[in-house]
Amino acid sequence: MAMEFDLIPQGTLLQENGHGETVDIQASSTRTFYCTLLIREQIEQESVDVSIWGSADGENWGTQPLLKLPQQFYRGETRAVLELTLVPEVNFIRAGWNLNRWGRVAPLPMFVLGLHLAEVPAMPLHVQHTQASAAR
Repeated sequence: MAMEFDLIPQGTLLQENGHGETVDIQASSTRTFYCTLLIREQIEQESVDVSIWGSADGENWGTQPLLKLPQQFYRGETRAVLELTLVPEVNFIRAGWNLNRWGRVAPLPMFVLGLHLAEVPAMPLHVQHTQASAAR
């Protein structure tokens, strides 16, 4: 059964920099995940940077993220693929986010968003080839 989970639960209100809960991915058979970031609400003159971090032990997260999603300013959906087959030492992942606000109105940034991951299923090893013929 393919893994599916939220690194940031849908509808989460973010007003300061932070990180999400740790998720154990050791049960993943493909170690490849389809990531969907959905921003539902935001205010003007602000940005959010969302990244995914990896750890071997769930304690040490390193200095560089595994994946950094494009910086976002507006509502909408952004998709990316997280490929972990080349980093077999990563057993745990979590989301991190940085908010930036400029302008003169409300001093605090505000985003309502979620980050969902779904494991990409393995491709079949053998594909049945069939002969196609043209109708006359």
